[in-house]
Parts: sequence; C-alpha cells; structure tokens
Amino acid sequence: MAHSRRDFLQTAALALGASGAVALPGGAQPPSLPAQAGKPPAAGAAAPLPAPPRPVSTIQVPKMPFGTVEISRMIVGCNPFYGFAHFNSILATVMREYYTPERVCDVLHQCARFGINAYNYVQLGRAPQDLERFRAEGGAMHLIIQGIGDPAPLAAQWRPLAIYHHGERTDAAFRDGKIATVRDWCRQARDAGVMVGVGTHRPEVIALVEDQGWDVDFYAGCVYNRSRTPDEWKTVLNGELLEMPGEIYVQSDPARMYAVMRQVKKPCFAFKIMAAGRITDKGADQAFQTAFDSLKPTDGIFVGMFPRVKDEIRENVERVHRILTSRPASSTVI
Repeated sequence: MAHSRRDFLQTAALALGASGAVALPGGAQPPSLPAQAGKPPAAGAAAPLPAPPRPVSTIQVPKMPFGTVEISRMIVGCNPFYGFAHFNSILATVMREYYTPERVCDVLHQCARFGINAYNYVQLGRAPQDLERFRAEGGAMHLIIQGIGDPAPLAAQWRPLAIYHHGERTDAAFRDGKIATVRDWCRQARDAGVMVGVGTHRPEVIALVEDQGWDVDFYAGCVYNRSRTPDEWKTVLNGELLEMPGEIYVQSDPARMYAVMRQVKKPCFAFKIMAAGRITDKGADQAFQTAFDSLKPTDGIFVGMFPRVKDEIRENVERVHRILTSRPASSTVI
C-alpha cells in the first residue's frame, strides 16, 4: 500500500525517537538525559533534576594563580541571577523573571564547560538553594563570596575559597568614619580559615587598606565609583545632580581604579567593566581589552551573564580567550 510523505516522516521521527540517534549541527552530541526522562515521577516523589551538560568546550578561559589553586581570569558574577540590574526596575524585573533556578544552574554549567571555575556568590534570597541544586547536579566551582554579615557561618556552610567584605558596606563604613569595623570583620574572616578580601567602589579605600597594612589577601573593586555622596557628585558634575545618582557611570572612573589595582601587589578583581550594561555591544571588545591591559597577570574580572537574547556566555568567553591568548605565554596560565 502506498504511503504518503507525511506517513514516512512520522515513521522516521518515531524511529529516531526510539533509537536516540538525533543528529545535531557540527556532529555535536546532545547531553545525556536523567534516568526515566519523559516519565512523570511516582506519586509523592520529587521530580528528578536535569542532568548537567556534559560536553567540554575546546575554548577555555585562561587561568591565574589564586591562593593554592588556579582560577579562571573571568569569574561568573551573580547580579543578573537575582535581578541586581543596576540599571532600572524594568530590567531588574526581566532578569528575575528569566532566571528561574533551572536557568541559574544551566548558566553555571555552561560557564564550567568553558573553563570558568569560580563563582562570585552572594548569600541573598534563594541563592543558597540554587547553589545547592547546582552542586547536586554535579556542578563544582570555587566560591569567592561577597560577605554580608558574620563571615564565620558563611565559611562553615560553603567552605569557600575566599570571602570579601561587600563593597557598598565597605564604602558606607569609609564614609561614616567607621572603616575600623571593616578591618575587624576581616580578622573574623581570617579566623574562619578562608582567604580574605575587601570590596569597594572607591580607589582610595584600597590605597588606605594598603597604607595601614591590613591582613588581607585580595581586593574586589568596581571600576565605576557608584558610592559618591550627593556633594561629591555635584563636584564631579559641575553643580548638576542627575537622576539616580547611585547609578551614574563616569567614563573617567575606570582609569582611576585600574591605576590603584596595578600598583598593589595583591590580586585584584575588577567588576562592572561594562558599566552594568551601559556599554553597548560595539564597545564590549574595548571594555574587556582595557580591563586586561590595565590589570596585572594575577588579576581577574567578575562578569554577570544574561543570555536572554544572545549567547552572551560564549561571546564573553571567546573575547577573553582571544585577548589573553594573544599575549606572551609568561603573562597568563592556561
């Protein structure tokens, strides 16, 4: 009996589904599915977690020494995961709606495939549950934690590689004449047995900590100074004060932070190198190039990923790989 073309295609599709022989572009193989995939869980049983992606990319982010290990010079940031857009409330809402727990874990797995082996984690909202899920799916990354509150419980819970005092809280203490409280916090973090750092948006804070000889291992610095007071902003802006002064990004700021980071011997991590998304795609190459041209070989960058409209993870990885592998071999570790 003759068969229609539709009958043939349906039969072929069923055969492919039964055999699992699905051809992907470029010969790529689909990730393995968890056992019993496609079947509903038994009554009362939790749904199985999706299996993490398995292929390893041939493009890997170069690494640098940090403490007793080597970490990628680009570290995945957490701000987009939880709607810390630093732009406006609309983008913040879009980020929160996009980033379900599944997507947070998927991005972390994608980063790991490209050799990104460190995560700039913050203990807020559902972040602990997402990190637990990532680990349950077989994910592993060194944690560089933004420290909020007592560092001892954080260190005990996660056994991170490092913790640093949250930048905005550091800047508030500096502004209020209470920077000694940050030094006390760093001593507590040291007692917890982790590497210790100071985060800030102000180059002068790093200079002060260095001058006073604090017992810290590294710095995390926003290349844009978001923590100026209203009077400071009026000086910078010739008497004007723009809307949302905490989110004004001045093009001359990065050079000041990079200059301080180059001068200190300790490792530094630069963040917001893309001005929290204000730099367009056309300027991305230059922003990354400027960062790595301005930093020491022992310094890295924190970069948030938001692949909603494009493969931002691969783009960033390819950009970093291209910049760093074009340098003399002595300037980086792969």
